[in-house]
Amino acid sequence: MVRIASVNVNGVRAAFRKGMGEWLEAGGFDIVALQEVRAQDEDLIPLVPGWHVLHDPATAKGRAGVAVLSRQPSIGHRTDIGLTTFDTKGRWLEADFLVGEVPLTVVSTYVHSGEVGSPKQDDKYRFLDSMAKRLPKLREHSDHVVVMGDFNVGHTELDIKNWRANRKNAGFLPEERSYLDRFLGTGMVTGADGVRGRGHGWVDVGRAHHPGVDGPYTWWSQRGKAFDTDTGWRIDYQMATPALAATARDYRVDRASAYDARWSDHAPVIVDYDL
Repeated sequence: MVRIASVNVNGVRAAFRKGMGEWLEAGGFDIVALQEVRAQDEDLIPLVPGWHVLHDPATAKGRAGVAVLSRQPSIGHRTDIGLTTFDTKGRWLEADFLVGEVPLTVVSTYVHSGEVGSPKQDDKYRFLDSMAKRLPKLREHSDHVVVMGDFNVGHTELDIKNWRANRKNAGFLPEERSYLDRFLGTGMVTGADGVRGRGHGWVDVGRAHHPGVDGPYTWWSQRGKAFDTDTGWRIDYQMATPALAATARDYRVDRASAYDARWSDHAPVIVDYDL
């Protein structure tokens, strides 16, 4: 069994000050994907003794950043998503492992948050376009791949508590949701924006384990009583190839017991894979 967790830490140094270290050591994890690390190697590595660390910090200090922590060393890694028109450092990290004799590739990704009508939204679409090109290559690379992280997109109405009020906001735009329709669909798929395209056939492990229910949400606004009333968004995913998804034995969102017990505004997504 391999236990894999993914979480947007919203700044790893702040998260450790609030108790992330205790969570990390108590969880029995084999691999942990981090997003929005917002630190340099010299900040991150001393926080996680006993872990092998792969880290791709953002070019701009204090921004983005992705990492993969593992109990055994990787046998290879890459950070190039194939997009050269603008800086993607700190947003895509692939790591290869051997689990017994089974090759496993994990990806930690942090998709742009976007902003309607701004260059930030253009960057988000370019990054999602690059994901769409990279996903088939990952499946050619290995039958067992999981792409994890903060996608900054709620896929369906089940994934956002207040979906009606967010139909014109970044994170729930039909054009954004259509990317996930294609990532997760099979055959020809009509996306939320009405455009048809070929599905990639990946599996949303969270939705596969919680079909037809609201959430379980993974992010809550820091404002108001969003956490207390569970007015959240499900924007953090473990998206697996069918062969790997078939081995998933448990999926859970590790939601904190109370608002003041949180060490990030996101909750970890944890899956046990029977490899």
